[in-house]
Amino acid sequence: MARIQITGGNPLNGTVEVSGAKNAVLPILMASLLTGRSCRLTGVPHLKDVTTTIELLGHLGVDVSLGDDFAVSLDAGDLREHIAPYELVKTMRASILVLGPLLARTGHAQVSLPGGCAIGARPVNLHLDGLSALGAEISVEGGYIHARAKRLRGARVVLDMVTVTGTENILMAATLAEGTTIIENAAQEPEVVDLAECLIAMGAEIKGHGSNTITVHGKPELDGFDYRVVPDRIEAGTFLVGAAMTGGRVKAIQAAPQTMDAILAKLEDTGAEINTGPDWIELDMKGKRPRAVDIATAPYPGFPTDMQAQFTALNTIAEGTGVVRENVFENRFMHVQELQRLGADLRVEGNTVIVRGVPRLTGAPLMATDLRASACLVLAGLVAHGDTIVDRVYHIDRGYENIEEKLGQLGARIRRLPN
Repeated sequence: MARIQITGGNPLNGTVEVSGAKNAVLPILMASLLTGRSCRLTGVPHLKDVTTTIELLGHLGVDVSLGDDFAVSLDAGDLREHIAPYELVKTMRASILVLGPLLARTGHAQVSLPGGCAIGARPVNLHLDGLSALGAEISVEGGYIHARAKRLRGARVVLDMVTVTGTENILMAATLAEGTTIIENAAQEPEVVDLAECLIAMGAEIKGHGSNTITVHGKPELDGFDYRVVPDRIEAGTFLVGAAMTGGRVKAIQAAPQTMDAILAKLEDTGAEINTGPDWIELDMKGKRPRAVDIATAPYPGFPTDMQAQFTALNTIAEGTGVVRENVFENRFMHVQELQRLGADLRVEGNTVIVRGVPRLTGAPLMATDLRASACLVLAGLVAHGDTIVDRVYHIDRGYENIEEKLGQLGARIRRLPN
């Protein structure tokens, strides 16, 4: 099993290119199921979750080919399968996003209950309730979701809680439903907006994306797309946090600063100087130790749960005490005990972790538990004295493209150890 070794002590300095957003790429790839015409997506990051999605689409009969810079061409004109098997779905919770478009296009879908990071309950009942409201007949048997509908019908769907993938699944299905669908309490994340913009490029009629109420007027069919995915705000945020922790100066290019207000505001609170342009962000810590910051995660436009672990790592070496509240997932502090192995001073109280900054961490062997926790441990290794080895880095490969190469270009002493 691959491991990453970090020798701490070097500040991050230089320019890093931000990849396309994993959380936007996956639903847009699934959206190719809505049409029998050719689709092309550019800016696709080379990630394990992308590979899994491509394998799943290929299993369903989608003709997939990869071009330069990992552009992906898709043609779902000859779908031959309507079952998404457990073997392909078990490692990636986003696989549930095949359900809505496959059902809307073919009239039936059988999708294994998904897997993914063990960071808390992310129930699929919101997806199923929404599709049922659109007229689908749904049952769950033998670990599989069975869904059927001759043609979905527009309806008012009120989500009990904000769900990104639930919003996306219902949104995609609604584009081919007969009549008008109104999704209330919809997720407002930039990745949801990006999916909606791609669907609009396919001829869908959608209004209100980016707000908590999305209206969709269904069409009998959709066209293909040639679309570039939005930059990954979480990857960009991770590199900027690394610069802040190490006292460095990093410019993230091909970024989308307009999607990162909450993250950039907290980075400024650490004492960092932030400058932005249309597609770049520069953070300069000027060699200073960061100040501790308080964090409370919330759905967009609040502070993203996917940046919680990285800021927890920052607080471990910051001046003062930071209070981190996790309000989205109930089991997302698994990185805490690993940070304690480095000498960090953290205490968990319910959904809150209290972090008292220490002057120095000390390298140690660590175990990654989920995608963002693994990034947090790598960041901690950048400032720890000596060597830190992070095991089970397959987690990080699900969401970060060539992280050791990109950090190495910024001056980090980091390398991947063979299995």
